[in-house]
Amino acid sequence: MSKGTETRNRIIVKAAPLFNRKGFDGCSMQDIVEAVGLEKGSLYGHFPNKEALAIAAFEYAWKETSSARLARMDTVANAIEKLKLHVDHLVSLPQFSGGCPLINTIVDSDDGNPALKKVARNALKQWRLYLQNTVAEGQARKEIRAGVEPEDVAALLISLFEGAMVLDRFDKKSGFLERAGKHMNAYLDTLTYGKA
Repeated sequence: MSKGTETRNRIIVKAAPLFNRKGFDGCSMQDIVEAVGLEKGSLYGHFPNKEALAIAAFEYAWKETSSARLARMDTVANAIEKLKLHVDHLVSLPQFSGGCPLINTIVDSDDGNPALKKVARNALKQWRLYLQNTVAEGQARKEIRAGVEPEDVAALLISLFEGAMVLDRFDKKSGFLERAGKHMNAYLDTLTYGKA
């Protein structure tokens, strides 16, 4: 890896938690300069503007988050057990610094930055499709009832956990995430083949 690539990666790693905690408007290039220990001109040597850096920072934060959430899922054959492992990861693994980068970026870019909104929308779409495909594969193997809508399962899981993460972050002693995990696992049990 070249020195330039190493520096670029270091900038992204340092900038990602700052953007995730402060948002696009709240995070200044000076904040990043101080965190990385480079001159502002060096940042612009690697990124043409703040938006390009914010996008790279989101992509890094989401990749780290997704990798943790999907870890070892390929080692589980049964779709229900695969989804339960995903639920366990959502509940038990530490959040990226500042919370879930997806929900933070969606909220931050909702009325503002269209480029960030686009990458967040794509990340959400990929997560949703992964969950939908997991359900559909389980249906094909007769692990999940045929009448179950994969889109509904994915939407419920994502909505429940992203909402619970926000509530837990707002009220750190509340346990919304753990309760969401218990309810989701009970719901997943109702999807098994042969259950009405």
